[in-house]
Amino acid sequence: MRKPSDNPADPFKKALAEATKVLADDAELTVSYSVDPAGQTNDSIRLPQVSRRMTRDEVLLARGTADAYALRHKYHDAATNNRYAPQGQMARDIYDAMETARVEAVGARTMPGTAGNIDARIATEAQRRGYDSVRSTEEAPLAVAAGYLVRHLATGRDLPPAAANVMDLWRGFIENQAGGTLDNLGDTLSDQRAFAKFARQVISDLGYGDQLGDDPDAPDEDQEDEAEEGADEEQDPDSTGEDDSDGDEADASPEQSQEQQQDSSQAEVSMDDQADDDLGEETEMPEGEAPMEPPQPGPVSDADPDYRVFTTAYDEEIGAADLAEPAELERLRAYLDQQLDPLKGAVARLANKLQRRLQAKQSRTWEFDLEEGILDAGRLARIVASPTTPLSFKVEKDMEFRDTVVTLLLDNSGSMRGRPISIAAICADVMARTLERCNVKVEILGFTTKAWKGGQSREAWLKEGREPAPGRLNDLRHIVYKSADAPWRRTRPNLGLMMKEGLLKENIDGEALEWAHRRLAGRPEQRKVLMVISDGAPVDDSTLSVNPANYLEKHLRDVIAMIEKRKAVELAAIGIGHDVTRYYDRAVTITDVEQLAGAMTEQLASLFDSDPRKRARVLGMRRVG
Repeated sequence: MRKPSDNPADPFKKALAEATKVLADDAELTVSYSVDPAGQTNDSIRLPQVSRRMTRDEVLLARGTADAYALRHKYHDAATNNRYAPQGQMARDIYDAMETARVEAVGARTMPGTAGNIDARIATEAQRRGYDSVRSTEEAPLAVAAGYLVRHLATGRDLPPAAANVMDLWRGFIENQAGGTLDNLGDTLSDQRAFAKFARQVISDLGYGDQLGDDPDAPDEDQEDEAEEGADEEQDPDSTGEDDSDGDEADASPEQSQEQQQDSSQAEVSMDDQADDDLGEETEMPEGEAPMEPPQPGPVSDADPDYRVFTTAYDEEIGAADLAEPAELERLRAYLDQQLDPLKGAVARLANKLQRRLQAKQSRTWEFDLEEGILDAGRLARIVASPTTPLSFKVEKDMEFRDTVVTLLLDNSGSMRGRPISIAAICADVMARTLERCNVKVEILGFTTKAWKGGQSREAWLKEGREPAPGRLNDLRHIVYKSADAPWRRTRPNLGLMMKEGLLKENIDGEALEWAHRRLAGRPEQRKVLMVISDGAPVDDSTLSVNPANYLEKHLRDVIAMIEKRKAVELAAIGIGHDVTRYYDRAVTITDVEQLAGAMTEQLASLFDSDPRKRARVLGMRRVG
């Protein structure tokens, strides 16, 4: 009999782990659950966490992710994949998407039940990325569309609506360019080597043949010639350039050799450029003039000097009013108010409750030696000793929170679409109005990116030669919905912007948190509070595809550590369905967006609590629901 304290999701998680091992045909496979992004290695699979509530969406996502990774473990060979992998980024993205579609289609043929589970995962992922609101090919990734089309053609199954939207935008182009090649899809699915060649042909048909690199199946004589031409660049003195140079070592690490070639070519270009610069300085630059090359810029991040950004040229910090016309903002605000209408009674009670709690915690002082007011009993002894001494009165004086400012930093990523972003906007509305009544200044900020898949930053990176490990590779968009000094009545329509289609994209939390902290630290108020509302870890596909997998998460941790160490700003966080307690010391995790308002109230009230022990008890309640 299960103990009451046991997690009711544990039996399901254990059964799913065992089923995953059977499906992957590997009894030694390690299957774990984590709030971190799902992933897999050669001997392990990390699945999305399943909460105690075991909602239908959680269960379907866990099953779909487990099936997808198990099929990849069973039907995918890394060595074959690497042997035929293209060199260019776009070609590689298409190649990887098609290979994923292949293994899932092969699994669907032999085990039809996996197809439905994987459909649920695709639906969740497509919805999170906002693919249902994409209206043009400029917003829809070609590689994703190609993978969806291969899956659709191979299985004959309809895609979830958001995924089908992306596929349909590109389908005409793909079939016009590669229709003849796609007719042979069914003949290659079960053979990864044949399918890799098929995928390379599709990539060539789509116009990215220049990114394929050398043909891995080229005759040995051609390979020997290439080896002799590159012999001077080889670091290993034992390398002979003979036939077995194309053996196991080449197959096992083509990416490494490719990076070495790119690094050496980039080094040659850099040396030539430097030589040209030196000549220019000797012949043309007059004495005393500054060097032609500017000094190295300072670190991008105060929290981590090693954190890199490829370019900040396309980033923007913009007011909400500049992202939409006034009429559109009014319309979006009206739409938000419609969602707020059923909750008006609860919202009013919440606002009054928060206001009472904050006012009850106001520090009170007394003014003494007044001619009227409350009799000061503490000074009656003077009258007994000297009856001619006049009576002394005192008056209680309220000390309101005039030296406090609160910043609400809202995650505006695609995964917040729908109910979560509506609830967050409504709660920000309530908090701002309530705190303003208590004479607490409030700033409301949002963070997202300007584009999916990197935008102009990635395009610039591709044009400049695909520098390895370029750092953050997307265009930031930091939005000011309400500045601390702006009255709420003037900025009220701005929160409606969160309802705008196409606004919510990727989330790079570390830089957004550092931006909000910088704004707050420059404020004149004595007390500064920063509250973050997010539903997940930092995710930006463009950045993570060319940097270490934990690149953005590490930076977020470094920024949090810096803020908490400096102690100039009090930091708190609320995670919506995501355990943020592993990042922030003061944090609460909620499992239902409906609980967000109450969690914000408790957090804000506890931050103003004058009793440290009581405040610690409230902040110690790490999870709601």
